Amino acid sequence: MKPNVALFATGGTIVSSGESATQMTGYSIKDFRVDDLLKAVPALDEVANLDVTQVANIDSSSMTSRVWMDLARAIEAALSRDDTAGAVVTHGTDTLEETAYFLNLVLKTEKPVVLVGAMRPATALSADGPLNLLNAVRVACDPSARGRGVLVVLNDTVLAAREATKSHPTNVATFRGPDAGMLGMVAGARIEWLSRSAKRHTVDTAFGMSILDGVDRLPRVDIVYSHVDDDGLFVKAAVAAGARGIVHAGTGNGSIHSDTEPALFEAALKGVLVVRASRTGSGATVEGLDAWQRAGFIPSGTLNPQKARVLLQLALLAWGNLPAEERQKKTEEAFRIY
Repeated sequence: MKPNVALFATGGTIVSSGESATQMTGYSIKDFRVDDLLKAVPALDEVANLDVTQVANIDSSSMTSRVWMDLARAIEAALSRDDTAGAVVTHGTDTLEETAYFLNLVLKTEKPVVLVGAMRPATALSADGPLNLLNAVRVACDPSARGRGVLVVLNDTVLAAREATKSHPTNVATFRGPDAGMLGMVAGARIEWLSRSAKRHTVDTAFGMSILDGVDRLPRVDIVYSHVDDDGLFVKAAVAAGARGIVHAGTGNGSIHSDTEPALFEAALKGVLVVRASRTGSGATVEGLDAWQRAGFIPSGTLNPQKARVLLQLALLAWGNLPAEERQKKTEEAFRIY
């Protein structure tokens, strides 16, 4: 008997189309939808019974936290049914890693949740979407995928949501885990599992779905990218715009330009939570200058800036109304364990 898998579509390259088979960039979402994609993969009928829900149909560069919350609620409802083995989400690759990490933190299920996308539009020569989708459904049906957290499947690799990141603008091998590598691989119809994530996820996080009740969007957190001649202007702009948190994507080990430090110190004094991340793309951002620690700046560990932003948003949503000292302590712990 085939397992039942809930499939949630959000748009992206996997359902985009170009003007010709050789157009690999500059395409858009037109008349192609997830039902058309399913028709292109008849082998899916041999793997699972799919229950399809269209949550959104957008380019993931325009993703919003409202869509995230709608998606999370839909997945949670589907997986609460005993007869549903797992879930697959089709998603654009630009922000796929952020959506995956958000779901990895809020979903309360051990059933497999797999995000999948494509680097080539559906109309392209050697489009990668159909096989990626078939592999994602295979992974969602695999009992060994249970309890591994939210997964990302593209180009025959299985990655943990926390580690997966887009590393190339156009190559089909773009998704990688820079430091942790992959959890598994798809070889033909076989799934070879290699490891598990060392960080807490899904059922082991403090961010239950209840924190999303009555919320239209997540708290404002801005990413400020460090560079030569940085002067703190964008930090001040973020605070003026109402940011409750700032992720500083610093050079090296989350280093901060001397002309930007005063603006970040001032932001922290105003109650804005500041996280130090690195723009380098791999490695761990750890404690730096004593002055940064005294100001309450939180090192992001191995989280890249965009994922650090997701965790900080949820921390603010869950603990933003606590006394400052308690809020700081809980957020620092979150960056250590998630």
